[in-house]
Amino acid sequence: MAALAVLLLLGAAQAQTAKPGRSASPAQIEKGKYLAAAGDCIACHTVPGQKIFSGNRPMPTPFGTLYAPNITPDPKTGIGKWTADDFYKMMHTGRSRDGSLLYPAMPFASYTKVTREDTDAIFAYLMSVPPVVQQNRPHDLRFPYNNRSLLIGWRTLYFQEGEYQPDKAKSAEWNRGAYLVQGLGHCAMCHTPINALGGSSEAKAFQGGLIPMQHWYAPSLTSNKEAGLGEWDIKDIMDLLQTGVSRRGTVYGPMAEVTYNSLQHLTDDDIRAMAVYLKDIPDKETTERGPSPLINNPEATQLSIDGRRVYEAKCATCHGTDGRGMPPHYPPLANNQSIEMTSAVNPIRMVLNGGYPPGTKKNPMPYGMPPFAQELSDVEVAAVVTYIRTAWGNRGTPVSPREANELRSATLE
Repeated sequence: MAALAVLLLLGAAQAQTAKPGRSASPAQIEKGKYLAAAGDCIACHTVPGQKIFSGNRPMPTPFGTLYAPNITPDPKTGIGKWTADDFYKMMHTGRSRDGSLLYPAMPFASYTKVTREDTDAIFAYLMSVPPVVQQNRPHDLRFPYNNRSLLIGWRTLYFQEGEYQPDKAKSAEWNRGAYLVQGLGHCAMCHTPINALGGSSEAKAFQGGLIPMQHWYAPSLTSNKEAGLGEWDIKDIMDLLQTGVSRRGTVYGPMAEVTYNSLQHLTDDDIRAMAVYLKDIPDKETTERGPSPLINNPEATQLSIDGRRVYEAKCATCHGTDGRGMPPHYPPLANNQSIEMTSAVNPIRMVLNGGYPPGTKKNPMPYGMPPFAQELSDVEVAAVVTYIRTAWGNRGTPVSPREANELRSATLE
């Protein structure tokens, strides 16, 4: 899943030969279009308002800014001289047509799992879109990260090449879901902790982490204390992924973009398969609920008291005095995993900036939340977030005014 979805950084390499393979059937092109949506290619390769897949969308990272390339079939500035073999090599090995190593913002560690049949279909679709003449913009990375030879070490640590291998002990539906989540969906890109080298450990897959440069937290999918879905009904998971809202929660931020660009376009069968797989990811953390974090913490207790006054004045109309909300349009805050998570980044962001879930085919006119950054001080934001994280039996930890201020400043940059 993703939120953020970062795709197909092919590099700027252009080649000298070849036939792009334009004899694809309409059925293969249509399949490729569907798979490109599953991979959310548009999110990185299309600047909003510009022609599809024409590239140059900036992607800020802790190491500098990357620019996604033009992947239209223009022979000079796009991938018009590529072959299906070139494209599969790129997807499978993380190397461009000239052999240069790709930066791992292109999730080749996930795309290596995609089958040759599916990569051929995606390539056929890309070759069918209108070519756009637009030169690729060079990356703007700081030294030493602009030295591609360093990627050899990164790949040794964090990249394992190979197509997805079905688990024979699981159902066909489970395996289809695993293939989509682990492969084209590249959900681990956001939902796995990223270290200082921009890498992630397979041992910590789907255990959640902050999304670099975006100031959002992608929750753990392995813990029922965060976004682990083991206790959810399949329908609720499907609704969240495909519609953007469900009885159990709502997507905002980077995940809302994934739902809008990608997941809403998938079939019910594929969304169900993903839900089946996600629900089955084992809970690697205890789900036992400890005592209230306000016990023996007078400062936090006072914040919660003050926060209740803010909540009743600003929030209770939609979310209810009991925190139960009015699902699916106004999500519940009581017993809400996203509210109780270790990281308070997301609820602070929502109070400060507000937002809307995505407009989808099944929910074309979503209800939104107004921003309160101009109305509430850092102390008031900390107070109301502390209240909703500790009221109604919630077991989230208190929030400090400093945390609120840091996110207020970061999102204004």
